[in-house]
Amino acid sequence: MRLTGAEILWDCLVREGVTDVFGYPGGAILPAYDAMLKYPIRHVLVRHEQGATHMADGYARASGKVGVAVATSGPGATNMVTGIATAMLDSSPIVCITGQVGSRLIGSDAFQETDITGITLPVTKHNYLVTRADEVAETVREAFLVAQSGRPGPVLIDITKDAQQSSAEFDWDAAAPPSSSAGRHPHPREADMRQAIELIRSARRPLVLAGHGLMLANATEALRNFVDATGVPVAVTLLGIGCLPASHPLNLGMMGMHGEAWVNTAIQEADLLIALGMRFDDRVTGNLKNYAPNARKIHVDIDPAEIGKNVPVDVGITADLREAIEAWLPSIERLDLGEWLGRIDALKGDSAVRDIQKLPDDGHLYAAHVINDIWRATNGQAVVVTDVGQHQMWEAQYYHHDQPRTLITSGGLGTMGFALPAAIGAKMARPDAEVWVIAGDGGFQMTLCELATIQQERLKVNIAIINNGYLGMVRQWQEFFYERRYAATPLLSPDFVKLADAYGIQAQRVTARRDVVPAVEAARAHDGAVLLDFRVEQEDSVYPMVPAGADLHKMIRRPSPLAETGADRS
Repeated sequence: MRLTGAEILWDCLVREGVTDVFGYPGGAILPAYDAMLKYPIRHVLVRHEQGATHMADGYARASGKVGVAVATSGPGATNMVTGIATAMLDSSPIVCITGQVGSRLIGSDAFQETDITGITLPVTKHNYLVTRADEVAETVREAFLVAQSGRPGPVLIDITKDAQQSSAEFDWDAAAPPSSSAGRHPHPREADMRQAIELIRSARRPLVLAGHGLMLANATEALRNFVDATGVPVAVTLLGIGCLPASHPLNLGMMGMHGEAWVNTAIQEADLLIALGMRFDDRVTGNLKNYAPNARKIHVDIDPAEIGKNVPVDVGITADLREAIEAWLPSIERLDLGEWLGRIDALKGDSAVRDIQKLPDDGHLYAAHVINDIWRATNGQAVVVTDVGQHQMWEAQYYHHDQPRTLITSGGLGTMGFALPAAIGAKMARPDAEVWVIAGDGGFQMTLCELATIQQERLKVNIAIINNGYLGMVRQWQEFFYERRYAATPLLSPDFVKLADAYGIQAQRVTARRDVVPAVEAARAHDGAVLLDFRVEQEDSVYPMVPAGADLHKMIRRPSPLAETGADRS
């Protein structure tokens, strides 16, 4: 079968199971767009190419499949870089396809020419420059394999215009990637597995540190089986939220800079840490010199580069998480951890007040009110996509996720502007799911142009803006560490209700606690997108907080005057 390179591209995408792509056309990718009309592909026209990559990323995180984004050369391609880096830091499998100037023009500074493969080399798992039509099929097939295998990540395919226009023989089977380790998981070494089992059996104060890798490996059920069998409590990373139900009695909550105080203290007092699919990020560990000083450490990860990279470990196991955990189960019995669990309960004390009934109602509207009320209204079943900042941490604290892949957020890169486009991708991936955006007034303005995409695609996405008139997390740092010198953090925003109306989106402003639940219920009942502008307390802060570089247990706690009102004391 002889096809153009553009036709081969779409034929391969369809065979890879792709049904939806997110993109923005331009001259160098126009042959591909013209050929696209022949194939059963739903194309979502974004308003900015960064949005396309975030949508592909949200699609991948919500579904577990590869997300696909398309852009033209030059600025179209460079606009994707932030989204590609976001996917790279959070191990999200996306394939980005960019047009490139004709192969004879490469290196001539032609109109809209940039070396996008060179630019993205540090933030892609792999990338390709395709200059001939007969290279397209094998490149696409290999790109999908690379994006999904091992530790997932973004792959970029840059295709010259003449490679799209010229023809070649297309043979899907002949284009299959060669047999290699790329498609296989490493098997754990038996000696390492035996040593890990002995450490678990002998532990008296063990703790599982559960990360995003558990969801990427579809190992959440295996984790629950391990926890139920052994009785070992679990602390989760931000991206690990949902890998064990929040309602599970052994789920202690989130660790790290804004994690629960009792979790961080328990980590410091543990005698064994079992790290599963997490990478000991600096936001999790605090000062490495004094991190979990009395704990032996087992680290299981698919990526050998992560083992021992930040924290020295006693047993490092490079393996598929599900395979490793399931291999432990026959040799593990329930541990006697009554004293340890009692100690953790004592650490919680009266600071464990992440409940709507115990939040203050003093006439002010707090972000915690809003997020906890959304959790109650949705019965914890929504897919929540957050932006980055204070609201992101409050969501992690006050929305209790019982299912995997229901919190989608930018962790490693901390990308403001992520939420709105990523939620579009999540809704496309899971059209029957209830999807909520929770964003700050700062990050929301970075990609609010994608409101037009929501309307054009007729998507039911609910948007909650936590509007405090500041770049909230930066303001909090200025309050704590810069003597309240609020340089460049007070934020002027448009009237979000009028803005939504301009896009044809129903909207409401909420300023009082009593109006939160009615507004949320009205949004849920409406058959189209809804935007809710919550005007919350301006100088509220996220507690606890581990200052950068401090020991994990040396947290800034909520000041006692607020604690006496019944506010969160953790």
